[in-house]
Amino acid sequence: MSKVLIIGCGGVAQVAIHKCCQNSDVFTEVCIASRTKEKCDALAERLRGTTATKLTTARVDADDVEQLTALIRREQPDLVMHIALPYQNLKVMDACLACGVNYLDTANYEPERLDDPAWRAAYEKRCREQGFSAYFDYSYQWAYRERFEKAGLTALLGTGFDPGVTQAYCAYARKHLFDRIDTIDILDCNGGDHGYPFATNFNPELNLREVSAPGSYWEDGHWVEVPPMSIHRTYDFDQVGQKDMYLLHHEEIESLAKNLPEVKRIRFFMTFGQSYLTHMKCLENVGMLSTEPIMYEGREIVPIQFLKALLPDPASLGPRTVGKTNIGCIFTGEKDGAQKSAYIYNVCDHQACYREVGSQAVSYTTGVPAMVGAMMLLTGRWNRPGVHTVEEFDPDPYMDGLNRWGLPWQICDHPVLVD
Repeated sequence: MSKVLIIGCGGVAQVAIHKCCQNSDVFTEVCIASRTKEKCDALAERLRGTTATKLTTARVDADDVEQLTALIRREQPDLVMHIALPYQNLKVMDACLACGVNYLDTANYEPERLDDPAWRAAYEKRCREQGFSAYFDYSYQWAYRERFEKAGLTALLGTGFDPGVTQAYCAYARKHLFDRIDTIDILDCNGGDHGYPFATNFNPELNLREVSAPGSYWEDGHWVEVPPMSIHRTYDFDQVGQKDMYLLHHEEIESLAKNLPEVKRIRFFMTFGQSYLTHMKCLENVGMLSTEPIMYEGREIVPIQFLKALLPDPASLGPRTVGKTNIGCIFTGEKDGAQKSAYIYNVCDHQACYREVGSQAVSYTTGVPAMVGAMMLLTGRWNRPGVHTVEEFDPDPYMDGLNRWGLPWQICDHPVLVD
């Protein structure tokens, strides 16, 4: 019997909660907590009567460690699943340490405000030493490793799809398909159409900051940084078709470079339509992607947060999104003395996801792995004190869980490679 506390009730969290309720043998009790308790109450009411999982709700401000600590102590969960904003990762980790509870999230920490002098100094030092300038990286959470080890607790970072599933694909390829992996290309294709002129499929603040940042990739033991969206390729994706994709910086590259040091090159590509890119560039040019506060009519506002309020809520896109996603990893390397390539990937249908859990596929492909990762911790498959990422564990039970709970994967031998 296991109880989890899920912090967050947005699109991804709602999928994870649905899947926990489907897996009630493991998730016997779930407490849903967010700033907006009414949203938690509404979801719990929809799910009651459809599951054996006991559902409760709570209000919490995830920016407040005292509130988090009080909630965790009151609920006494076996695991805290943080599926809200990565801005709050460190606060939730602090609360888990104070209460002696394991921790899980779906994306690595990044600061909400970029004008904090202490953060800025650390950021500029990292840029000089590491060679990439994205605002998000693992260093802040890896710094908690010794404290989690001493406490005998596990913190599992980045258990969405990318990061998350893509790292499990890498661990699986290394264990079963290759004696040596030379290159990894992670491809994230969303072939869905929601009908809006412009919208983001997950939190607009995070999505637009990620896409507008310089791209970077790992090659021959160091980072190579390039201007935003400057490396473009076209790829023909199974069940989606030919799409334009662009090289981005992405967090799993950092951990894969650390944990798979033999790999010579790791890149990440994501597909974008021309309309999306045009809208984003226009918004960037007029300052709407800025995180720096400005004064407007006597009050302080953050432009990108104001933009978020104007854009469609990603959780509302489910009923109108059609098409499929295709996300996976292309590997090259050696097996039994011969050169080899392989492509491990998943195809997910937006409308099938909506029929099952009321969500589009982007939220689904992140929420399902969050539940599967939590299952690995709660069943003892992946418990190891410290702060870890997915590729550090045995991929087999996790990959089996993906097949069982809605994200079946397949392997293509001799795939078309990305030049």
